[in-house]
Amino acid sequence: MNTTVEQNLLSKLRTLSAQQVAEVENFVEFLAAKSKKRAALDRLLAIAPALAAAGAEPPSEDEIEAEVQAARSERRARLASHAATKDSGADRS
Repeated sequence: MNTTVEQNLLSKLRTLSAQQVAEVENFVEFLAAKSKKRAALDRLLAIAPALAAAGAEPPSEDEIEAEVQAARSERRARLASHAATKDSGADRS
């Protein structure tokens, strides 16, 4: 991001209420997660031909579901930890 864009965004952020800043933060986190998911999908798609050529068996629906559930559990734990950290920081004032 160039300096001008960064300064313009900071200037606009300073005019927002605390609630609006929190919404912006949530949206930025959403965009970052979306980008991370896309990158993971791209990596997976890039290795798919090699897996097929190697004769690797595709995962079953049950295996996929287990992986999805594990990833969701990890994300929930991270979010809970992040929220607890924010809450404890607010209590120290």
